[in-house]
Amino acid sequence: MSDPRYLIDVSVVTRYLKEQSDPENSRFAFAYTITVHNSGSLKAKLLSRHWLITNGDGEVEEVRGSGVVGQQPNIDPGQSHTYSSGAVITTRVGTMQGSYQMFAEDGKRFDAEIAPFRLAVPGALH
Repeated sequence: MSDPRYLIDVSVVTRYLKEQSDPENSRFAFAYTITVHNSGSLKAKLLSRHWLITNGDGEVEEVRGSGVVGQQPNIDPGQSHTYSSGAVITTRVGTMQGSYQMFAEDGKRFDAEIAPFRLAVPGALH
């Protein structure tokens, strides 16, 4: 069981960006809005992110970076941080998953897992 002091819940909403996509050139753009909720008992800072973006052909792009959209938010217990970003893949369907590297106020570093979520053009899945 996880230590209750270090619990981060991540929820995701995705949206296909038709206006930024070019299907004839294998460009499919998606926006995603992520809410990072601190369910633990200690304030935690989101230091960095690690993504695995997999297209429908099984090709994986790995992305690492500091913070999220230029921020390293401090999230108090019971509070959330929501942000939006985007991804472009070469197929109509893909997935994203990863983790956030967190730093708790007691000095402990821990990972907040981001469960796989689907990027899909509307109508691409039956």
